[in-house]
Amino acid sequence: MSHSPFPVPNPDLYTEEEVAALVHHFYAKARKDPDLGPIFESHVIDWDAHFVQMTNFWSAQLRGTSRFRGAPMPKHIALPDLNAELFERWLQLFRETTEELGNANLQYHANSIAGFIATRLWQGYQMNNYPDKDFIPLRIN
Repeated sequence: MSHSPFPVPNPDLYTEEEVAALVHHFYAKARKDPDLGPIFESHVIDWDAHFVQMTNFWSAQLRGTSRFRGAPMPKHIALPDLNAELFERWLQLFRETTEELGNANLQYHANSIAGFIATRLWQGYQMNNYPDKDFIPLRIN
C-alpha cells in the first residue's frame, strides 16, 4: 500500500468557486511578477483557455473531479532558461495566494500539492535539459 504525499481530494472542503478563485488570483500575481510574468506572457497564447485548463487541473487535485486532460511535464521541459529560483518564486506566490483565500483546508492541501508539483517539474526539467549536471534541489519550506 502506498501513501500519498498529500491529502486525498475532498469536494466537501472547497468549492469550485474557491478553486477558480485560487487559479485567477494566483495568475493575476504571477503575470505582474517581474520574473514570472514575462515567461507566462510569452508562452500562454489564450488566457481564457489556460484558466479553464488550470481550474480543471486544480479541481481534479483538490476536489477529485476528472475534467483535466493534459501533460504538464513536456510543456514545462520545453521552456527555455528556467532555474530553481523561478520555481521557488512560483511556489512563494502560490502560497501567498492560498493564504489570502482564507480556507485553511484549501491552503494546506493546495500548498502540499504545489510543493510536490514544483519539485517534480524542476527535477524533470533538470533531467531533460541538464542531464550531465548534479541535481539542484528547491528550497520549498
